[in-house]
Amino acid sequence: MLKGNLLNLFTEEIYPAEVEIQNGEIKCIREVKGEFKNYILPGFIDAHIHIESSMLTPSRFAEVVVPHGTTAVVADPHEIANVLGLAGIDYMMRDASTVPLHFFFTAPSCVPATAFETSGAVLGPAGIDEILQMDDVVALAEMMNFPGVIGEEQVVLEKIKLAREHSKPVDGHAPLLSGADLCKYIGAGISTDHECSRLEEAQEKKRLGMKIMIREGSSAKNLEELQSVGGDFLVSDDRHPQDLLEGHLDHTLQKAVQLGMDPVEAIRMVTLNPASHYHLDTGSISPGKRADLVLVDDLEHFNVKKVLINGEMVAREGKALFKVQPTMIENTFRLRDKKPWDFEVQSNITGKVTVRVIKVIEGQLLTEESEAILESSAGVLKVDHENDILKIAVVERYGANHISNAFVNGFKLEKGAIASSVAHDSHNIIVVGTNSQDMAAAVNTLKKNRGGLVAVCDEEVHSLKLPIAGLMSTLSAGEVSDQLTKLHDVVKDMGCKLASPFMTMSFMALLVIPKLKISDQGLFDVESFQFVDVLK
Repeated sequence: MLKGNLLNLFTEEIYPAEVEIQNGEIKCIREVKGEFKNYILPGFIDAHIHIESSMLTPSRFAEVVVPHGTTAVVADPHEIANVLGLAGIDYMMRDASTVPLHFFFTAPSCVPATAFETSGAVLGPAGIDEILQMDDVVALAEMMNFPGVIGEEQVVLEKIKLAREHSKPVDGHAPLLSGADLCKYIGAGISTDHECSRLEEAQEKKRLGMKIMIREGSSAKNLEELQSVGGDFLVSDDRHPQDLLEGHLDHTLQKAVQLGMDPVEAIRMVTLNPASHYHLDTGSISPGKRADLVLVDDLEHFNVKKVLINGEMVAREGKALFKVQPTMIENTFRLRDKKPWDFEVQSNITGKVTVRVIKVIEGQLLTEESEAILESSAGVLKVDHENDILKIAVVERYGANHISNAFVNGFKLEKGAIASSVAHDSHNIIVVGTNSQDMAAAVNTLKKNRGGLVAVCDEEVHSLKLPIAGLMSTLSAGEVSDQLTKLHDVVKDMGCKLASPFMTMSFMALLVIPKLKISDQGLFDVESFQFVDVLK
């Protein structure tokens, strides 16, 4: 039995009540007399998140988010699927099953994300059909290949058709898509979008019937811009462990209310709305639903006092009440040691050369294309420290040993190099540096560590190991956060001013977000969906 001021999402009433629980389900709700300080809410549901981006295993992720009121997530295992395919999804499900948090999964629709990068696996229609039949798989994951939908690629349309046959929704991913192309994308059967970064974009999609996921992650923060649009979900998409230690959906709710959103509307976006869309047996305080409940201090700060999942107390006053024992996985790195000359951009011109440059936008997954004039000497292009034109490279990690090199603006490193095996979406190794020697050292350290994040500076190497598919650690969120904070401090001392330099770098390889990106096969223009030369 749980007593408090109950927020009824069906009638928008608040009244003192008791919730009777039996066999993990809500049996009855009764209005009672009395005065209570706390509020009873349905457990929070993150309708779109990539667990791998927290750098934590599912069990470690649960350990940190459940005390913040999260009782369920709709997780897209797209990242590990690009590394290990079905075996990676199986790992996520096995590790998730060891903790009380409800993990609902979506079938990764784009493995690989595009044909312009090398991934560790391929999931075609047969694989998607197999996944959609699994227990707790509730949708086809975000269809990032929007050009494939618009161009009516047979394999893409077959995956969407399979979702329909299984009566499961299809999530979208359509950054800046508009007009006739957007209509065609939605008309194919895609129902949600979490990539809106501008109010006008969200309004157009909403008018066409799309459900809008307002994202507030570690790198992409769209809540302030979009809170007035009347969205359907509040989601995280990607969130780092330091941020999760501070809060999850509880903090997103707090920020939404501070920005002027009605508390009841905000709470619906993390409870009733996702439960209804994905047909989950949770998300509301009503008879027959799972007894997933959260007790908070008020509807402004959302400080979580108690968390119940399946009627069991699983967290109290910010502490998880369950034990975590993550499982391990095989080594996924197949590459040779790299040499400094592997990271040189060649030119047969002596003197000044004009090059394309990836321009970073702080706080956004979007990039711009700019250009720079660099000096070419002995057939090699030099970086321009004064104007922050640095080297960027992607190193293939699955055995083919491809390397592509280009230039980037926005990291402001004054020395050294940083590298990561978290590089959306195929998770090859990505590295940004001021010189080829440190770039090679950073990549070789990642190979030795079986993945992770690395900073190399003044002949010193600093790293965070991510041995689970090069994406996740078996350490706790606190331990990962401490190591990541130290890495961020090192990178800050190297001159970088970005709030999340490694997460920002990871999206430089995301070929489905405009405008200029890089894969292991070359520099890529997302808008024209084709490779372009580094030299102009």
